[in-house]
Amino acid sequence: MRQIMVINAKGGSGKTTIATNLASYFATQNKKVTIIDYDPQGSSLAWLEARSPAKPPIQGIAGFKRNAERPKRNTDIVIMDAPAAVHGGELSKLVRKAKTILIPVLPSPIDMRAAASFIKELKACAPVSQKKAKLALIANRSRDITNIFWELEDFLSGQRLPYLTMLRDSQNYVRAAERGLGIYEMGPAATAVDRDQWDPIIKWVKSKRSQP
Repeated sequence: MRQIMVINAKGGSGKTTIATNLASYFATQNKKVTIIDYDPQGSSLAWLEARSPAKPPIQGIAGFKRNAERPKRNTDIVIMDAPAAVHGGELSKLVRKAKTILIPVLPSPIDMRAAASFIKELKACAPVSQKKAKLALIANRSRDITNIFWELEDFLSGQRLPYLTMLRDSQNYVRAAERGLGIYEMGPAATAVDRDQWDPIIKWVKSKRSQP
């Protein structure tokens, strides 16, 4: 069972967008997928509620509740949507649940400063420092023609972690979220650019480099 977490202590970084699109991708690959939402806001669970029963099934678990159910025994992939503002012992406890961790960062000075501190704290967590979990970075909701994107790219490239890709700020993600879909379940022509940007994420997650 693969355990993949999307995390950033800064709110609004796009964790749910990454988590739901990952879940939907693996579901389209005939994998048995569970998404665990640890954020009390329940954004990933709301996405699942909007999902058509005709689409490949995805199990949803409210991880923020006591005595939350567990993934089914035959689950292939577990995607975890982490809450914001998680630090210290709570962060270490949460990180122990995953072997592969994705960190989306937005193109703004505030987000980059917050990410610098969070990445440092994350690297100090035992599962990461003991190489029991692998980290990678994603530039999220970016436009590559802006100066702030280049600042973000320089920042992410300097973190001594795999910097996978830039995901553009696209209405495709808004439409997908409204319908409980991922971009891999939408029209190939309309989502061609987004799929190209996602390729490095999918390749890394499916590679041995993303696993301890």
